[in-house]
Amino acid sequence: MSSPDHSHDRPADRSDQQPAVLPAGRPERTGTEVNAGVLPGRAAALLGEGFRLALAAAHHDAEALRVVYLFTQAGTDRRTELHVPLDPDDPALPSLARISFPAGRFEREMHDLYGIVPQDHPLPRRLVRHHHWPRGWYPMRNDAGPPPQFGDPEGPYPFVQVQGPGVYEIAVGPVHAGLIEPGHFRFSVVGETILKLKARLWFVHRGIEKLFQGRHPADALPLAERVSGDTTVGHTLAFCLAVEEATGLQVAPGAQGARAILLELERLYNHVTDLGALCNDAGHSILNAQFGRVREQLLRLNAHVTGHRLLRGGVRLGGAALRAIPDPQMLRSIGTDIAELAELALGHTVVADRFTGTAPLSAQAARDLGALGYVARASGLDTDARRDHPFTDLRPALTIPTADTGDVLARFQIRTREITASIAIITDLVYAMNPGSATYWSPLVPPATQPAAPPVGPASGVGIVEGWRGTIVHRVELAPDGTLTRTKVVDPSFFNWPAVPVALKGAIVPDFPLVNKSFNLSYAGNDL
Repeated sequence: MSSPDHSHDRPADRSDQQPAVLPAGRPERTGTEVNAGVLPGRAAALLGEGFRLALAAAHHDAEALRVVYLFTQAGTDRRTELHVPLDPDDPALPSLARISFPAGRFEREMHDLYGIVPQDHPLPRRLVRHHHWPRGWYPMRNDAGPPPQFGDPEGPYPFVQVQGPGVYEIAVGPVHAGLIEPGHFRFSVVGETILKLKARLWFVHRGIEKLFQGRHPADALPLAERVSGDTTVGHTLAFCLAVEEATGLQVAPGAQGARAILLELERLYNHVTDLGALCNDAGHSILNAQFGRVREQLLRLNAHVTGHRLLRGGVRLGGAALRAIPDPQMLRSIGTDIAELAELALGHTVVADRFTGTAPLSAQAARDLGALGYVARASGLDTDARRDHPFTDLRPALTIPTADTGDVLARFQIRTREITASIAIITDLVYAMNPGSATYWSPLVPPATQPAAPPVGPASGVGIVEGWRGTIVHRVELAPDGTLTRTKVVDPSFFNWPAVPVALKGAIVPDFPLVNKSFNLSYAGNDL
């Protein structure tokens, strides 16, 4: 995956070249059981038709292990599942890593947590499992039992060593000096130039997916809100959409509109936070303080709307609850303030020089890695679940800006443009609501009134949401009594983390904090 030439041209907004927005409604989702032998051919055919692998989830059913692959197609909102039953005595399946990079990472995750062996995997190293985990213990299996004695059976992680004249290594983390979650970064460097970077994560693995099991969906809402603390609305909404699809629960258009408002409020405060942090990493702490002032305004607005600064409690099963409606005039004023601060930032020669041409991620690299969200859009990929997999109709306010250079500057500018778009969406939506009114939620449909289970597997549902970092996917399966038997969570950070080392190749070590912040990926969302 090659990187483009460094360019000092600022990226152009190509939002006028967007596909049409799909009408919101029940998407088409089909499931087929296939044997392991035909899996590669079926997967290759779907990828060739323009589908993307959105999720791969292992399941430990009563009789055997099973893997579910979810492929989604933008433009049609088609969702196709392949269910692969496995031999419980020899759980193995052919690897898809050679035709899909994300598939290879899902396979490594399944191997570490379920013991499923991806045959002919080109990089069969452990992904989730750390050196102190007991060998042969797979915590997501039903028969895992309590963890055995932890020790050091695996030894140090086998980092690839770059050799040659003047090459040395810099180890950063996993414990960091600031308020940041743990992650280890191993740099191979000549002078200040980065030859190779390896990010080692999963230091905060919490077993989130295991904690969902056996809970009623309403009791699992607090867990969904805490998958990644800065993405409360995105993950809770994806979970609710999945449960609602599994139970056949219809959500009123007004409630979906209220959810969309909360989703954009979450996008606003996080993007503003990132704009300030990027300025700070370029040495402009005054602008960071000014963006922090705006962020505080938005957090107080969140508390006014939902009672919580991080918007917890706003999204409910069956709908949403708003204590107040955001004031469009206030939002427009905030938008003007943000635009002025962004202009000041890029008008400063030091900031502009640090941003321009730094750590470019080419469109081809972004496509190969399956990049999502503003990372993908900054590299020219026109992808956004609000248009491609809509849960409510955001036309005509929704615009999706893209850029071409894929550098820090592009990732900064995409955020500024998305802020403008979010304010336009909220402003458009609130006109359909009475100021001060609340959108109430309906109780979850009792299990006895649920629709019949789909042809493949138990009652299941999929929720797809464009969170502020990118596309979030939740897939749930429910037992006859309505409890969760499996919840698979995919944060966009799982797809985007591999892009950081690719973009940093050839950059200098002092730019790492700036580049890392331009991606701003979640450790918690990745380390489930």
